[in-house]
Amino acid sequence: MSRTPDEIEDSSAPLIEHLAELRNRLIHSVVAFIIGMVICFTVATPIFNFLTAPLCQVLATRGQDCDLIFISPQEGFFVAIKISLLGGFMLAFPYIGLQMWRFVAPGLYKSEKGAFLPFLVASPFMFFLGAAFAFYVVTPLAYDFFLGFQQFGDRGEALTPEVGAPLSVVFQGSAQEYLNLTVKFIVAFGLCFQLPVLLTLMGKAGLVSADGLGAVRKYAVVAILVLAALVTPPDVITQVILFVVVYGLYEVSIFLVRRVERKREAELRAQGLWMEDEDEDDPLMREFEEDERT
Repeated sequence: MSRTPDEIEDSSAPLIEHLAELRNRLIHSVVAFIIGMVICFTVATPIFNFLTAPLCQVLATRGQDCDLIFISPQEGFFVAIKISLLGGFMLAFPYIGLQMWRFVAPGLYKSEKGAFLPFLVASPFMFFLGAAFAFYVVTPLAYDFFLGFQQFGDRGEALTPEVGAPLSVVFQGSAQEYLNLTVKFIVAFGLCFQLPVLLTLMGKAGLVSADGLGAVRKYAVVAILVLAALVTPPDVITQVILFVVVYGLYEVSIFLVRRVERKREAELRAQGLWMEDEDEDDPLMREFEEDERT
């Protein structure tokens, strides 16, 4: 049966309204991001000084001054722009997340809203937790490792030492290179700390299971090792730290997914919808029943 032009126009109206709302949400998010960028650009120097704290701490323990240089005339400007981009996004992220939630929430049931909202709150919290861990723990260890390869000659020698005299090879860092490496640490660990949030949300949606995650544990170990080699500099200390942290988060994810499964099973049992005959030999079910007895 063919549809009339009026019916086609009526069916397309909700889509147009959704696209218009999406456009407005995106515009609001971009404006918030630009405002955050402008704010961070005006205080780019204090932010950069704060970001250099791990390096200055390591240099101070070695009796060196904390000095970074610009190797090109435009480098200072691009450093300020990069700080503005990162800081502007972090400042605007709560508002951007709110805009995303307001766009998605009307299409969710009340139970779905209650299930999704905690993950929306946990995601930025875990990112900031990972970023703080990278900044206060991993970055100082990494720079201490890198700066350990400096060579100090005899500082009491003349300015024109003879051939064969000890050579001094000391750190004179580029501000832009330092910022790139530090931001890489922060973003990498912030994203890795999203693993429990992502896997728990997938478990709640039924896309993964605790038993399935446990069965592929050995493959997860290999994937985490590859990830640690790709997102960190080539030093063993940082790679080991990232591997231990991400693997620990993987095990935490299995625990959280198992809790989600137990809660869902308890709800289905209360509603009389749990299929006993299909899950008699399920180790998860046996473990759940043992917990209930105790």
